[in-house]
Amino acid sequence: MSTPDWLPDGFRVQRIAANDTYLSVAVGGSGPVLVLLHGWPQTSRAWARVMPALAHDHTVVVPDLRGTGASDRPGGGYAKTDQAEDMRGLLHALELAGPVAVAGHDIGAMVALAWAAAHPADVSHLVLVDALLPGLGLEEAMNVAEGGMWHFGFFMTPHVPEMLLDGHELEFFTATFTAMANPGTFSDDDLAAYAREYTGRERLRGGFAHYRTLLEDGRENRALLAEKKLPMPVLAIGSTHSGTSTAQALAPHADDVQGTVAPTGHFVAEEDADWFTKAVTEFLT
Repeated sequence: MSTPDWLPDGFRVQRIAANDTYLSVAVGGSGPVLVLLHGWPQTSRAWARVMPALAHDHTVVVPDLRGTGASDRPGGGYAKTDQAEDMRGLLHALELAGPVAVAGHDIGAMVALAWAAAHPADVSHLVLVDALLPGLGLEEAMNVAEGGMWHFGFFMTPHVPEMLLDGHELEFFTATFTAMANPGTFSDDDLAAYAREYTGRERLRGGFAHYRTLLEDGRENRALLAEKKLPMPVLAIGSTHSGTSTAQALAPHADDVQGTVAPTGHFVAEEDADWFTKAVTEFLT
């Protein structure tokens, strides 16, 4: 595989078969394993600013989720419990034994939660970064009749979002990123790079597929967490937009939840890499 221009020194990208698909993953560092799961509309590039520091003390595993980046875009398998199986297969192929620490942002946090709930023995520490969680408040937040967020329902609609955004990816993503991040976080080159990763209907479909399972994800999360609380320590990182809402949503479903608020907008690891690295490192140690 060609080496992405954003990849930090000391990391190598591999393409690995896992759970009936092929995933692209960057791996670097040494020590206990830390898996970083990106959100939408991003790729593994989202973690570039924190990967070098985290790799001082950890083997850092940074995949492109199915449907995004250099990973395949299969027609199905986007339920978050299915994507947890992607991660389990990936670690098995890399011969990295668990339990492992898992940090997820946005959609990646939904995958991380499903992984921890379905296979708690796999996860030593769980970090959830500025995310609404299916089954734990997401459904209420996306209820537009009550003033909820319109984009969830729009993205969940089959075919229409990719039809309308085809040819307008850079415009849409520029508006999305600049509205949710502190000024200056993303350069024009950053925005163009992310837009390229989602350009065209097939790439857009791979991204929106993560949204089209959210109601199923909520049902699965509620069932899993009704059986047993999360036993691992959880760090829920909010933003200046969301506050401690994620920690509050998780509190009834986990034995040990720590909530903190980053001095950033939605894209915590990119807006303040030093703050994020310090918060996560202190939590893990």
